[in-house]
Amino acid sequence: MLLAIDIGNSHIVLGVFKGQELLCEFRIATQLHKTCYEYGNAIKNLLNDFKISPSKVKNTILSSVVPALTPVFEEMSWTYFSAKTLLVTCRINTGIRILYPVPSQVGADRIVNAAAAFHLFGKESRPMIIVDFGTATTFDLILENGDYWGGAIAPGLVVSSEALFSHTAKLPNVELIVPKNVIGEDTPSSIQSGLIFGHVGLVKEIVYRISQEILTLSPKKHSASASPPPLVIATGGLSGLIAPLCEVISIVRPALTLEGLMIIYQKSRLKGSKQRGTVREE
Repeated sequence: MLLAIDIGNSHIVLGVFKGQELLCEFRIATQLHKTCYEYGNAIKNLLNDFKISPSKVKNTILSSVVPALTPVFEEMSWTYFSAKTLLVTCRINTGIRILYPVPSQVGADRIVNAAAAFHLFGKESRPMIIVDFGTATTFDLILENGDYWGGAIAPGLVVSSEALFSHTAKLPNVELIVPKNVIGEDTPSSIQSGLIFGHVGLVKEIVYRISQEILTLSPKKHSASASPPPLVIATGGLSGLIAPLCEVISIVRPALTLEGLMIIYQKSRLKGSKQRGTVREE
């Protein structure tokens, strides 16, 4: 079995795969002060809760945007599962080609999402925009040939809510739910309206602008009359909240990052660490 680990700024999402089947997934809070033993014991207990014997886990793959925790989880994988972790970077076999001038600047989670989207939906032969609703809301563009162009990063819903609460004297911290009306009838519902519908507007506007810029990337191939609209894929913990309100989103895939980790692991296992053109040739 494969243990896939995605370390984010707020949560660490983990999933266990048997082949391509996701047997379980769970998340724990990201805490910088915890040791590999504390994380290892917590993960073992959660696996037991899902009736998965930790001894069945033979391999681990890790994506991380928290550098301080990367060695902690590498040590945890070796200590608890006798597994040398495959660490996702821009230089391992992902099946996509990163066109950033400095590919190492692309977050591991964004690489994983792009690889998953291209593998799962590339057959549709259309550009793809991934919207990941996490601590940050990120937008990533992958063309139909597997070229990763980049995207946009905005504050996530939780960050926006916490910032509003912590930087004002009288505004309360509210639950992130969809209010009945855009026009709030009290302060909490007014805040909910601004946060939720404001985020919907943010998503629509950035998706629209990315869609327009796609036409300039390769004019011969992408023209307003010939190019199909991009496939917009939502993922992340809050995707289920925003996607129903946002008609530009075509697909909701909450476990896209875990799926991407599994896909990258299988590619690396089959083809080795040497890959075809993952980094743009200078």
